[in-house]
Amino acid sequence: MKKIVGMLLTALLLNASDITVSNSLTLNEAIEILKSENLEIKTASLDVDSAKAEVQTASGNHWGKLDFVQDYANSNDAGNVFGFKLTSREANFNDFGFDEFLAQMGGLPGNSATLLATQPKNLNYPDARNFFQSKLKYEVPLFTGFQISSYVDIMESMTKMKKLEKKQVINEKIYQVRKSFYDMALLRNSTKNLNTILTNIDTLENMTEQMIEVGYAKKVDLLEVQAKKGNVQRLILQMESNQKLLYHYISFLLNQKVENISTTSASVSMPVFTNEDVLNNNLDIQRASTGLEVRKSMVDVSKSSYYPMVGAFAEAATADDTFLGSADDHKAYTVGARLTWNIFNGGIDEANVEKSRIQHIKTKTQVELAKKGIALKVAKIRTEIETYDAEIASLEKELALADEIYANYEGRYREKLTSMSDVIIKQSEQIQKILELQMAQNKRNERIFALEKLANGENK
Repeated sequence: MKKIVGMLLTALLLNASDITVSNSLTLNEAIEILKSENLEIKTASLDVDSAKAEVQTASGNHWGKLDFVQDYANSNDAGNVFGFKLTSREANFNDFGFDEFLAQMGGLPGNSATLLATQPKNLNYPDARNFFQSKLKYEVPLFTGFQISSYVDIMESMTKMKKLEKKQVINEKIYQVRKSFYDMALLRNSTKNLNTILTNIDTLENMTEQMIEVGYAKKVDLLEVQAKKGNVQRLILQMESNQKLLYHYISFLLNQKVENISTTSASVSMPVFTNEDVLNNNLDIQRASTGLEVRKSMVDVSKSSYYPMVGAFAEAATADDTFLGSADDHKAYTVGARLTWNIFNGGIDEANVEKSRIQHIKTKTQVELAKKGIALKVAKIRTEIETYDAEIASLEKELALADEIYANYEGRYREKLTSMSDVIIKQSEQIQKILELQMAQNKRNERIFALEKLANGENK
């Protein structure tokens, strides 16, 4: 019996929260609060939002980018100064030293070699100049070998994956809430049965005291009754402590303090969905199938290396030695396109495609393995539930028999046909059957919840 009680005590472990729900909370109300307040579900929702943003990031590459660039420079470098003037459309002949050239034009023709060898000071030693250039530049990919669209498909599949993961978190938390409610119902039912036994012990204690007064019973009989009474009171206290632990755990799940819940049946009804329903709804299989979609898109990304990359650009700019000075007169534009096509890279592209193709085949095999694994789990759980159903039916009959036997031995003790030790033994057997029945019902409920989890929490 101690072993059974110990297993019951270690079945539930939990924490506490802040906001208080003082009214009697139903299971459906608890599930609704869970969906909106549970911190793990909120975290999973943020992961979904982040994945959606990744889709927008990947899709945005289709539209290219528009940049505004503002440059400022100051230099007396000959090449820079001449380039600055040329860019701002302000270069003149004097920049080439034509003033020095014309000043020597009156010389004799024989001096032409000397004239050509003259280094123009204005060109080689210009004054320092400021340079302001304002530029708008737009670049857009025209064809990327379906690379961008493949990345968008991957990000959309990853978003789908995050949504499935969120469903799994919700599914798991609902499972924990439901199990906690049914565990509470079992504890309350067992406590009720133990209180009934305690009432019987009180009656037996009063009867023993009366029989001692008239000499029909001994003091040791009373001590046996009182010892058994203390044992039952201890069990009731343990049951009540487990209920407090369950309240802490439910409060943790709902992210608010819960002080009272409403329970009905302690037994979960058997779901009626088929094995095919389980396979169609199972989240692990859906995630594996989504992973297969990702692998297929990765093959497409690898194949994009075989195609040329084509892009276009356009820019408009204005430049001056002051910010936006004579902007309209100094404006300029450039448009162009570029094609890049890798012809040979040592077979790396082919190797990458083959690697992606193998990963795709591997993932496809894993999807089939996941389906067979889930089917095996379903068959195992259904067999376990059938076993627990038979065990519970047997234990219910054994408990009914133990109740009758105890009542019979109590009557026989009054007639001094049996000892108090025999009565206590029969009562111990009665208590043990109650605890064994509770454990079997708890295991059956847990297996049914596990079956519902495999079917995405569907309870059809």
